Amino acid sequence: MKISQKGLYALQAIMTLARRHDQGAIKIRDIAAESDLPEKFLELILLEMKNARIVDSVRGARGGYRLRRDPSDLPLSDIIRLIDGPLAPMGDAEQLRGLIAKDADHRALYEVFLEVRDAAAKILENTTIADIVGGGKGKKAKTGAAVLKKRPAAG
Repeated sequence: MKISQKGLYALQAIMTLARRHDQGAIKIRDIAAESDLPEKFLELILLEMKNARIVDSVRGARGGYRLRRDPSDLPLSDIIRLIDGPLAPMGDAEQLRGLIAKDADHRALYEVFLEVRDAAAKILENTTIADIVGGGKGKKAKTGAAVLKKRPAAG
């Protein structure tokens, strides 16, 4: 799994909206300035997230963008999948399962890729925007990191 620059910008913009969730709609220029993002690119990202019903836009002088859901109901996986596609290192989980079933010579390799995908998905699906906006001190964010620390790395 690789998160693109666009995906990173999307996550940063969502974090800004989450920090200001109780303030209503936030203007694009304020989101861009606060997150240090290019405004024109941010417009395209926010439009994509609006079409996916992650954010709402509000017209008028007090208009801008706001989250449609509470930050605690918005997992990182929703944003990453929208912007960057599947969480698997190659294809999606179904494709990997198909390769495991069909390609006996390389089954072990595809099983490792599926395990990587499943571990990443578990962390990203169980870590919400609210967890990371709190400076990484959220209970779920710690749990996600703990998943990776359970097994010692092969040296």
